[in-house]
Amino acid sequence: MSTKSNQNNFSKGTDLAVIVLYLLMVAIGILCIYMVEYNPNTSWGTSFITAKTNYSKQFYFAIFCAFIGIFILLMDSKVFTALANVSYAAGILLMLATFVLGKNINGSKSWIPIAGGFNLQPAELCKIFTALVLAKFISKPETDFTKLKSHLTAGIMVALPAILSIMQHELGLALVYSAFIFAMYREGLPPAILIVLLSFAILVIATLLLDPIILTIILTVIASIVIIVLIKRFKRNKNTILLVVAIWVVCSGTVRFAVPYIFNNVLECYQSTRIYSMVGKEYDCNMNKKSAVAVGSKKSRKPDDYNVKQSKIAIGSGGFWGRGFLKGTQTRGKYVPEQHTDFIFTSLGEAFGFVGTFIFLALYLFFLFRLVRIAERQRSTFSRVYAYSVVGIFFFHIAVNISMTIGLFPVVGIPLPLISYGGSSLLTFTVLVFILLRLDADRQMVLR
Repeated sequence: MSTKSNQNNFSKGTDLAVIVLYLLMVAIGILCIYMVEYNPNTSWGTSFITAKTNYSKQFYFAIFCAFIGIFILLMDSKVFTALANVSYAAGILLMLATFVLGKNINGSKSWIPIAGGFNLQPAELCKIFTALVLAKFISKPETDFTKLKSHLTAGIMVALPAILSIMQHELGLALVYSAFIFAMYREGLPPAILIVLLSFAILVIATLLLDPIILTIILTVIASIVIIVLIKRFKRNKNTILLVVAIWVVCSGTVRFAVPYIFNNVLECYQSTRIYSMVGKEYDCNMNKKSAVAVGSKKSRKPDDYNVKQSKIAIGSGGFWGRGFLKGTQTRGKYVPEQHTDFIFTSLGEAFGFVGTFIFLALYLFFLFRLVRIAERQRSTFSRVYAYSVVGIFFFHIAVNISMTIGLFPVVGIPLPLISYGGSSLLTFTVLVFILLRLDADRQMVLR
């Protein structure tokens, strides 16, 4: 009798709509990978049994993730708070281990080979651990998230795995960690910090679009006008004038020194090239110090934007209604590189056109809104922070990946959640979602 009662409580507490959407997304992902790898001369049944194709492997990944999801739903919610710090430390150690045990795949040494020919990417899993440790820190009674000290501590927690990802040549994964700003802003991060970050991003884009000297002159003129206005209206307000001067110095220094240094010394040649190509400019790889070290005295070759061009052709060829299931010429012709991973969205666009992609994005949007609703109904700060971390991660992945495929964002190697091929990626998003569902099932409980 008590067992039946527990089962009823369990079913009532779990958000079934999210589970249905999750299963639907995973199924769509396997279907998209099947479209990419379809071969009329190969039996799909045999392929699933032998697990030699990516879509069959993804199918088995999905089964494994389903068991993981069920296991998480049967766990006690207090486990996640108890193991938050330990799991984060273990994730950082795993990321450090890749420098010794890592396998180089596509120029990125961020994979650890495991049994059966599968590879584990610790940077993916570390997103889960970072979400948990951030929720743990902010939910502590002694944490006052209106204080600068708390902001810096939380920032360091998020920045550490991001820095390690950059060192592993995984710029895309490093950028994903910026999604945690959603959760921090919800918990009291001052809007001024967001304004500063947004202003810096706009300044970087302006530096790419305009000549640095011209942009510096424009900034100087703007600062001069502001100072003149301030002097006329507030003659004795020296602090405000000094603030304007300080902002002008920082902006000018960013334009003339910081941005060139980042592109020439921090980023790889191909990364700088992709960012420049996004704004219609060409980057000279001879200026890139990392390329000079890598190739010695030889002239480095600048990579082109072939991937994005083929991606646009594939999506555009789908038209309004699409070419139909397994009828995409670009997909079947294998014209789009990495189509089963980073550019999986193109298979949807070509097969089902504008209508199909609109319905697909509507499903994603409904999924995100559902996660936000879950986040807002949490009594526990821990659960709410974790929920918004999940929302931020999903939103960032979706927005950047789709923007990548249509040329609105540089190609940084970010998978489409639950759709792109990859065991580590699917496992990460599965664990993120099902931990949230487990916490939501106990939303009346206050966790710390």
